[in-house]
Amino acid sequence: MAPDDAVVVVNGLNFEQRHGKERVRVARVWRAKGGRHFIVEWSVGISLLSDCVAAYVSDDNSDIVATDTMKNTVYAKAKECSDQTSVEDFAILLAKHFTSYYNQVTTAIVKIAEKSWERVSVNGQPHNHGFKLGSGKHTTEVISKKSGVLQVSSGIEGLSLLKTTQSGFERFHRDKYTALPETRERILATEVSASWRYSFESLYGIPKNQGYFTETYLDVKKVLVDTFFGPPKEGVYSPSVQYTLYEMAKNVLSRFQVISSVKLKMPNLHFLPVNISTKDNQSIVKFEDDVYLPTDEPHGSIEASLSRFTSKL
Repeated sequence: MAPDDAVVVVNGLNFEQRHGKERVRVARVWRAKGGRHFIVEWSVGISLLSDCVAAYVSDDNSDIVATDTMKNTVYAKAKECSDQTSVEDFAILLAKHFTSYYNQVTTAIVKIAEKSWERVSVNGQPHNHGFKLGSGKHTTEVISKKSGVLQVSSGIEGLSLLKTTQSGFERFHRDKYTALPETRERILATEVSASWRYSFESLYGIPKNQGYFTETYLDVKKVLVDTFFGPPKEGVYSPSVQYTLYEMAKNVLSRFQVISSVKLKMPNLHFLPVNISTKDNQSIVKFEDDVYLPTDEPHGSIEASLSRFTSKL
């Protein structure tokens, strides 16, 4: 659904337009006292809703904010961040800039994905300037309106999770096309995409403590992972991907009152039992919960959203 300020009437027709810049890649290094470095790598997408209809209908570009200007703004604002900054805070900074600096811009939508560069340890000691790439990307979407309304969402993409037991799939609908056997013992593997929306609706509602968004992101990620796996020794049984997805989303809402909604997408990445036999040898490979064929083509696709009654998804 388009934002309220996105649709105008032109020549008796509803007209909606926006323009922006995608995949603006920027890395920012902060050098702290004592020699320790910090780095982030972001891919930034910007979309502006603005009063530049004339560019479309009358060949007048005077109100267009050039997409190259948007790209340059990303680097300029990254330079201005003298202190270590979260991906959410940087997205808010950019979005507020576009709606306040340009009279014709009514809404700015900023999406950023952050690569998971993690500090390495050498001989048991954290390295001052060495990093390795971890699992998953930290994402955010910020929508800022000139009126002051602000929506902030965070998320994670590409979080790969797998457990070798405590998963099954039984008592599902069967018909003449069903060939899948029931099981109480299988590998459960997925690549989680999650997003969650914060309940505050203006800049003034954001907690002021430094590192708030990064800490919340790490805490939400921990709840998702812990719910998927269960206790370290016995684990927790998953009767379906759907059930586990719901438990993960429910636990996020239960743990974080500041989060109003959460959306999860969890493809079922299959590990198929391998049995190989011939007429002369019935047990070249006999499957005993040990040898699998990993495949993600095709794979099951499961997704759902969970929100509080007051939430606007």
